[in-house]
Amino acid sequence: MAEALKIELFIKASDDGESVGNCPFCQRLFMILWLKTVNFTLTTVDMKRAPEVLKDLAPGSQPPFLLYNEEVRTDTNKIEEFLEEQLAHPQYPKLSCRYKQSNRAGDDIFHKFSAYIKNPNPGLNNMLERKFLRSLMLLDQYLLAPLPHELDKNPSQTVSQRRYLDGDELSLADCNLLPKLHIVKVVCRKYRDFEMPAALKGLTRYLDNAYQRDEFRYTCPKDSEILLAYHSVAKYLNK
Repeated sequence: MAEALKIELFIKASDDGESVGNCPFCQRLFMILWLKTVNFTLTTVDMKRAPEVLKDLAPGSQPPFLLYNEEVRTDTNKIEEFLEEQLAHPQYPKLSCRYKQSNRAGDDIFHKFSAYIKNPNPGLNNMLERKFLRSLMLLDQYLLAPLPHELDKNPSQTVSQRRYLDGDELSLADCNLLPKLHIVKVVCRKYRDFEMPAALKGLTRYLDNAYQRDEFRYTCPKDSEILLAYHSVAKYLNK
């Protein structure tokens, strides 16, 4: 009989030291392990107390890190690759994208959002908001464009009906992008009174579908946790 896997994921704890903290990289790996349908232990690390576990297991590292059969891994991208390789199809779901463009979709949103939300100058706001909106529109266009497998089924299809970035199942690309989009949504609402535009129908559908999935909804930090993390960097506009 095969030896049972021992997998433990260490993620950043919330301010109270108990629940899930604000860290899109932590959420990304949490989602991947959940989607892989593998048994694993989740450990939240209270960074304020600099626990012994950090010093012993991964000195000098910040969560997330992974303990896989007693071996420690600390690089998020490499952990993702490792899990896709080790927890392989057909025993575990395949999460890698069939289209490489799906991995790049929305990849500049977080950068444009950061510039937009950290700016205190009203004179620059419109320009930064336009750049941010443009990045959301590019993602929306990708989500609305039918993918090759959809066109194979229906060559006359003009608008994609897929649920997620790469198809109807969550992929590694979604595990990377969705935690960032959730942060964007929460912080923009608070500091700019900005809601994701309903006119972006592909993006709206994508987020609606994502929030229906336990693997995303229950791995998100609380809104208060996200706002606490952005309290010192996000700026209200100086009137």
